Amino acid sequence: GDRAAAGAARASASAPTAPGERTTVMLRNLPNNYTRGILLELLDAEGFLGRYDFVYLPIDFRTHAALGYAFINLVAPADAERLHRRINGFSRWALPSRKVCCVGWSHPHQGLESHIARYRNSPLMHEAVPDDYRPVLLSGGVRVDFPPPTKKVKPPRQGTERMLV
Repeated sequence: GDRAAAGAARASASAPTAPGERTTVMLRNLPNNYTRGILLELLDAEGFLGRYDFVYLPIDFRTHAALGYAFINLVAPADAERLHRRINGFSRWALPSRKVCCVGWSHPHQGLESHIARYRNSPLMHEAVPDDYRPVLLSGGVRVDFPPPTKKVKPPRQGTERMLV
């Protein structure tokens, strides 16, 4: 009964996504002085306005610099394929940088629901974390609220050291 259905749901949630169904890309070699806002401007300028619904640009809590990679979920597999073609090899950055962007597929998290599940209870969502450091959801190019956490969100840590609090 229910246990079998729950097990099947878990298995399907963690099953690898078929290549033609993938929507989440990982951008590597982004300039470390990029912000989420600059990244969103780049995506929109390159023709993806309204075509992505999740963006996460990890930021180092100590240095306040971007870590040089980002996860973007596109609304359809065709958009993800188009972003691959358009942004892979990109180097016309808004800020001076010699970096050349490399686009790959996000693993193991693929798809909007997977990213919401991954981050809604994450320490990144703690009230002490600046908004610019958090993943964001968008609908039709407009930011929307992340679903509320389903349990108490712990403050971020690096090793045993609490960060930002």
